[in-house]
Amino acid sequence: MQKPYLGSPAGTIAVLDRYHFNFQKKYGQNFLVDGHVLEKIVEYAGICADDFVIEIGPGIGTLTQYLAVAAHEVTAVEIDRELIPILKETLGAYENTTILNQDILKTDIGSLIREHGEGRTVKVVANLPYYITTPIIMELLENRMPVDSITVMVQKEVASRMQSGPGTKEYGALSLAVQYYARPEVVTHVPPNCFIPRPKVGSSVIRLVRFQEPPVSVKNESMMFRIIKASFGQRRKTLVNALGNCADLPVTKEAASAALEKLGLRPDIRGEALNLEQFAMLTNLLC
Repeated sequence: MQKPYLGSPAGTIAVLDRYHFNFQKKYGQNFLVDGHVLEKIVEYAGICADDFVIEIGPGIGTLTQYLAVAAHEVTAVEIDRELIPILKETLGAYENTTILNQDILKTDIGSLIREHGEGRTVKVVANLPYYITTPIIMELLENRMPVDSITVMVQKEVASRMQSGPGTKEYGALSLAVQYYARPEVVTHVPPNCFIPRPKVGSSVIRLVRFQEPPVSVKNESMMFRIIKASFGQRRKTLVNALGNCADLPVTKEAASAALEKLGLRPDIRGEALNLEQFAMLTNLLC
């Protein structure tokens, strides 16, 4: 199998010039051009020779080449049809790759796994456009796809939010949602000069290892996430007021106050002070 050759600015620019490619702002395209970082992503993702990998947003196939060398099979899902001819060229020598010109949010990932990855460890790897990072990650987690891990390049601030805990300014609904489904770990930071074109902010690679079972026991997941959303929707308010004033929740201030008392928590506590286990226990009491 051919060795990767796109992990450099010169190689990427040559391909882009040959196809007269124009970057599309609506797709948030920033192509990684640092071979060292590319190798590290494959290493951090733990890609093995028996793995089936789904790559989201392959761009011109830079990371895809590295994944194809390490994995058993790779399916790359790319929304920009202008990139498909380029991918057919850059991935032509890699017989274990499949290119899909689709929107990942409209792709039947379950069917994809059944067709290509059944019986194998399934891993997702991506350099995600910043504007759709959260919808893509939550789609993969909430639908409980049989995916072992998700290793993604995201905006540094978003990665920090995913792994933050109570009492930090980054801690919020996204932190709790991710940590309910997976164990997040920021494995490296990537500066803007590693991309073409350069983004205005720094990036991080974060690995989410899926839990077989959630780390907390809750009677009603939907209710818990509604409580979490309400708690952080009005961060400056006490938890009692945030829940009692939320029209989407059948919770009175009296009920919320009584539940906090049973948990041994102050009546004036804010949602940002509660951890995932406490939100689960609060939900079970309010249910």
